[in-house]
Amino acid sequence: MHPELCKIGPFTIYSFGLFLMLAFLVAAGLVRRQAKKENINPDFIFNLSFLTFLVAIAGARFLYVLSNLRYYADNPIEIIMLQHGGLSWFGGLIFGVAFAAIYLKKKKLPAYKVLDLVVPFLALAQAIGRIGCFLNGCCYGRASEFGVYFPVHKAILIPTQIYSSLALIVIFVVLRIIQKRPHKAGEVFFTYIVLYCTKRFFMEFLRADTAKLFFDLSLFQIFSVIIFSLSFIKLILIKKAKN
Repeated sequence: MHPELCKIGPFTIYSFGLFLMLAFLVAAGLVRRQAKKENINPDFIFNLSFLTFLVAIAGARFLYVLSNLRYYADNPIEIIMLQHGGLSWFGGLIFGVAFAAIYLKKKKLPAYKVLDLVVPFLALAQAIGRIGCFLNGCCYGRASEFGVYFPVHKAILIPTQIYSSLALIVIFVVLRIIQKRPHKAGEVFFTYIVLYCTKRFFMEFLRADTAKLFFDLSLFQIFSVIIFSLSFIKLILIKKAKN
């Protein structure tokens, strides 16, 4: 599509990087506003969001490179070429949540309460980021006569990036509805994990950029099943808990 949007002197504006930054700014701004409503220090939330964003990006890149190790072993310089795309949500989740949990524990703040505050806007940020994937041509779908022509691949492909973006907007709306209603700590966060894993599992059947391991399932579908199962159990336990 349009991996490079424009050039300003020696600098190139890449669509993937631009939408990644736009996603963070929009989400961080909305999180700050929501934090004020819930009497949580908005500056603290912004700092947490920024640091977690950096750690999550590093984790997402790490797992993506690891899952495509053969390509990056032959092209090591591509490891740092983030503008070309290539992030794994699962890597971002593991590293991001781990960092946030440690950070919140040191600050002696309730982790689930803060995660419940943040995750709806994380889904929105992902929806915006997927537009960057669409313009960049990464995270592409299988060939289809009913798809969209991607010049970078010289083929008509299923626009899985757009489908993912629309699904994430629906997830964002659902999470906001739960967030505005009385809920138990952790309920919004684990609902997000359950919904995202469901979305990712089925979306993988349409994608062509991930290798199949066994039973015609990709690595990320296996991750989706495992994380979905654990999160669903945790969500049920939260709902059943008296306190």
